[in-house]
Amino acid sequence: MEKLTLKRTPLYDLISTKAKMVDFAGFEMPIMFSSIKEEHQAVRERVGMFDVSHMGEIRIEGPDAFENVQRLVTNDVSKLNIGQAQYNLFCLPDGGVVDDLLVYRLDEDAYWLVVNASNIEKDVAHVRRYVSGDVTVTDESDAYGQIAIQGPIAETVLGRITDLPLHEIKFFRFLSGDVAGVPAIVSRSGYTGEDGFEVYARAEDVSKIWTALEAEQVTPCGLGSRDTLRFEACLPLYGHELDETVTPFEANLNFAVKLDTDFVGKDALVKQKEDIPRRLIGLKLLGRGIARQGAPVLFDGETIGVVTTGTMPPTVNESIAWARIDSRFIEQSNFIVEVRGKQIEAERVPTPFYKRK
Repeated sequence: MEKLTLKRTPLYDLISTKAKMVDFAGFEMPIMFSSIKEEHQAVRERVGMFDVSHMGEIRIEGPDAFENVQRLVTNDVSKLNIGQAQYNLFCLPDGGVVDDLLVYRLDEDAYWLVVNASNIEKDVAHVRRYVSGDVTVTDESDAYGQIAIQGPIAETVLGRITDLPLHEIKFFRFLSGDVAGVPAIVSRSGYTGEDGFEVYARAEDVSKIWTALEAEQVTPCGLGSRDTLRFEACLPLYGHELDETVTPFEANLNFAVKLDTDFVGKDALVKQKEDIPRRLIGLKLLGRGIARQGAPVLFDGETIGVVTTGTMPPTVNESIAWARIDSRFIEQSNFIVEVRGKQIEAERVPTPFYKRK
């Protein structure tokens, strides 16, 4: 069998000897540097940094850029000023989610679509399928690296290596300027439930930013803690809460769907909004066990749903799960989760499981 050649991020040489590396979305990525628990707590209590250079960047620019981006995504891009970002979704005509993404408005006629690593090729093809008119689409995924700096003291620490006025960057806003002496885009967003920033720089420059943050004693974190952090905060992960068989409404992402705009999948979502067949709920297991993705959820002996993500994350420190269930049972409070053939009682709990103070 031919051995799969994994891609490497621009930070690979800096981090590969310090972390446990795994295959993630075709990239050789760090799952942890010390331990998932230590890295998770560093982000909740202080600050941590993640190599997220595997994420994709698609530039759409030209006189017809706005009309095309608006047609591609579910949210209302007309609300974006230059320097703002917005959470968004690509959908198929039947309403299934192709990917979730961030849309950055770089200039009057230029947008940046930051997409999931596992979907880069699919997303580029999806964009090219639907664009028309005077517009250029460029896959810039290999040209940029990205570092996420997350935690209560993220602003303080990042401020030591840049002169950008970080306090002026509001949530889902961004500025351009030098970080650690290299040109970068700094946005205030994140995937952990904490305050923090995403820093984008050219692939050949991004290692200088990582090294500067290391010198400031920022804890390097892997994908393991990134997953437990995002799960506690109930931030969806493509392939778990989202895929092409799931609509935004079935993933509780109604806020990112504006039905007064015209986009791919709108007609299907207009119909579904009147009767959403499945919804996500939070569960806490009352017995011993961890409900992993795919675990059946039962009510009165009937399988009525499935776990999308489940674990015992460090901050919550209880066995919790996100589950997609039949909407007919949405008002129920007690369920059974089947874990390795064992039936465990579970109760519905509010989400998000964690919310920063």
